[in-house]
Amino acid sequence: MAAASRNTILRLINASQHTSCPCHGAHAHAHHPQGQLQAINQLRHFATPVPEREYAFEVAASNLRFGDGVTREVGMDLKNMKARKVGVFTDPNVAKLKPMKAAIAALEAETDLPFEVYDKVVAEPTEESWRDAIAWARDHDFSHFLAVGGGSVIDTAKAANLFTVYKDADLMDFINAPIGKGLPIKQTLRPLIAVPTTAGTGSETTGTAILDITSRAFKTGIANRALKPVLGVVDVHNTESCPTAVQISAGLDVLFHSLESYTAIPYTERHPRPANPILRPAYQGSNPVADIFSLWALQTTVANLPKVAKDHDDPEARRQMLLASSFAGIGFGNAGVHLCHGMSYPISGLNKKGPKYKHPGYVTDLPIIPHGVSVALTGPAVFEFTAPSAPDRHRQVLATFNGTTVTDPSILKIADRDLGAHVYEAIAKFLDRLGVPRGLKAVGYKRSDVEMLAEGTLPQRRVLDLAPGIGDVVGSDGREHITRILERSFDY
Repeated sequence: MAAASRNTILRLINASQHTSCPCHGAHAHAHHPQGQLQAINQLRHFATPVPEREYAFEVAASNLRFGDGVTREVGMDLKNMKARKVGVFTDPNVAKLKPMKAAIAALEAETDLPFEVYDKVVAEPTEESWRDAIAWARDHDFSHFLAVGGGSVIDTAKAANLFTVYKDADLMDFINAPIGKGLPIKQTLRPLIAVPTTAGTGSETTGTAILDITSRAFKTGIANRALKPVLGVVDVHNTESCPTAVQISAGLDVLFHSLESYTAIPYTERHPRPANPILRPAYQGSNPVADIFSLWALQTTVANLPKVAKDHDDPEARRQMLLASSFAGIGFGNAGVHLCHGMSYPISGLNKKGPKYKHPGYVTDLPIIPHGVSVALTGPAVFEFTAPSAPDRHRQVLATFNGTTVTDPSILKIADRDLGAHVYEAIAKFLDRLGVPRGLKAVGYKRSDVEMLAEGTLPQRRVLDLAPGIGDVVGSDGREHITRILERSFDY
């Protein structure tokens, strides 16, 4: 059965089931059996059944080492791995700073450990920048990789590693479908050690790598467990030199990683079930293990990100944010993110041609809406929208932002139907404390841009398929919901 036909039948069943909900009243109940029967009869005309839902989840994450000054151990790690030649990735800013100097010193301290450095990684990587890094890596015979930097650096190193092993593959072969082919990764990649210098992306724990598809003015990426580093070296000293604006944006990424993974559809609602375990996606939906990491990361970020924003040199707050970043990485790396991230990709990508907003505090001459900021812009509206899908979880979210527990009478007394509005206000208030631009209008978008932003969101099936309450993403209901959320995010 064609995919379009399956989607049609699923919509028919969903519609017939929905007619029995209270919002349609007694009159709708009378039509429910007939509608359901029609849908079932149509199903009988097809030999292929509706795809079965998932019944299992997997937990995958990099090994982590956390501590003060642990960057000095990476040379020994690579030597212990019997590295023959190491490809080291960083960006022009980090190349001059203490984290990179510590990593190079660790490499140089070992005998017979040759390495080459690529220091041209750009913030918010693009097709062009990835292709340059891949070509460089392919020209060398690296046995191992080392990434020292933020998510852009680690993601670029992941891509270079992948396409060094797959020497003849094109970039789009592994880019997530439907934008690319989304081919499975069947070969074993080279060992990669990741040393994050920001408390944000959690890329040191995940098999995800993101880039900006400039030709289509949005971001996407590759998500596969094979990409994950073998070791994440999380060194508290490495965020000392991170500017406050970058720390806030990175922290916002942690916040929404944890929020989205905690509220993603349950893994048992994801379909179709893969025919082979190798086809099970890295982003699987919320599950009991990811929930533990995501909720802890959320609570820790709400408590500590305002402290970092107020005092860049608060060592304990920075330590907690680094832990939260890695914990959120484990959470979303297995559960996935959804609407905020899906809409952030065109928000960031279209900015380079449209508003050309440049966020204060970033060392670049190019337009940039930092990733964490682009995710946060739709945050209040997204969780207002998703609240009805899982009131208990959103009640926990609200309690976290309000600094209390779900048993607090102020939380318990809120009716489920009013919960979304309270969550909206709590998130908006938190973002205000951090100086986040108040909606799309504040970064230069116009209401006439909403349709274009929605168009750029719809192809992000990797994350939209995990969004609760969105309906048929490729149909009119998905477009309608996304458009309304973007309109609600215009200003607040």
